[in-house]
Amino acid sequence: MKKVAVILSGCGYLDGAEIRESVLTLLALDINGIDYNIFAPDMTQHHVVNHITGVPDQSASRNVLEEAGRIARGKVTPITEINVEEYDALVIPGGFGVAKNLSSFAFKGSIGEIEPEVLAVLKSFRLSNKPIGAICISPALLALAFGENKPTLTIGQHAETATEIEKTGSIHQICATNECVIDKTNLLVTTPAYMDDQANLRDVFQGISKLVKAVVELSK
Repeated sequence: MKKVAVILSGCGYLDGAEIRESVLTLLALDINGIDYNIFAPDMTQHHVVNHITGVPDQSASRNVLEEAGRIARGKVTPITEINVEEYDALVIPGGFGVAKNLSSFAFKGSIGEIEPEVLAVLKSFRLSNKPIGAICISPALLALAFGENKPTLTIGQHAETATEIEKTGSIHQICATNECVIDKTNLLVTTPAYMDDQANLRDVFQGISKLVKAVVELSK
């Protein structure tokens, strides 16, 4: 049985992991008979956003690992404990937490930085020639980490974000929500998901399902 590591960036699309993308990722893995473990950084998230008003609550503070535990039903492990040798691939759902907690892409774009413990995991999977799947805004992490290798990535059709990704040296490819982009050379698979705010759940699931299948095929 294949085994995949899943990294979450909190809980909630405006300040953590996109919940629908996270659950659909786990569902796609389960449907394909793939075992998985969930990981997250043990750190304070950038800020807490009221998901009804969209306004940050300056008085609140939350922990990324604890918030990810809401999605993982408590079964989440600090990212520093990932043993790459135990896994065939890595998958990262999206949500603004990727760009605010796992990195500073939301604030600095192409010159943003990835949290050191997250970057270490990304590089470890690459050095081990194990595929990485990135959903929604998560391809920005791949661009920041591996841009010098000119990987082909997608965040769908969001022109401003695509421009920032291409500034890293990465090649952006326009992609429909229900599809994914496969870079066989760099062993990277990406899909837009909710980079399109108007995307329907069916198309998001189709794109994530195709990503999961492609990641598994690349791990053979």
